[in-house]
Amino acid sequence: QVQLVESGGGLVQAGGSLRLSCAASGGTLSNYAMAWFRQAPGKERDFVAAISWNGANTYYGDSVKGRFTISRDNTKNTMYLQMNSLKPEDTTIYCCAAVRGAYPNYVEDRAGVYDFWGQGTQVTVSS
Repeated sequence: QVQLVESGGGLVQAGGSLRLSCAASGGTLSNYAMAWFRQAPGKERDFVAAISWNGANTYYGDSVKGRFTISRDNTKNTMYLQMNSLKPEDTTIYCCAAVRGAYPNYVEDRAGVYDFWGQGTQVTVSS
């Protein structure tokens, strides 16, 4: 059973940067496609970015393209989200998710497909 724990959230001014991490335990992430989602209270999960298990393929939501970068280090069982040029509208809880990849370049933006989720980390961007 894969367990995911996010870290790196916090308070930052608009235009600043944060780097989120998603560390896995209970299994290796080597065969898992992964993603970041964000969810405001009372709202549906919003897709942020996804990465294939071999790291070669990435996919971004329109609202973060050009500002956020997803990456992973399978040797450390960890995925990252580098967030630059942050905006107040980026304020919410960010969660990581994992699903066993159908093939090495597989990426997925549908939340319902993911099997494992972290608890989330709060990101707050002040104006």
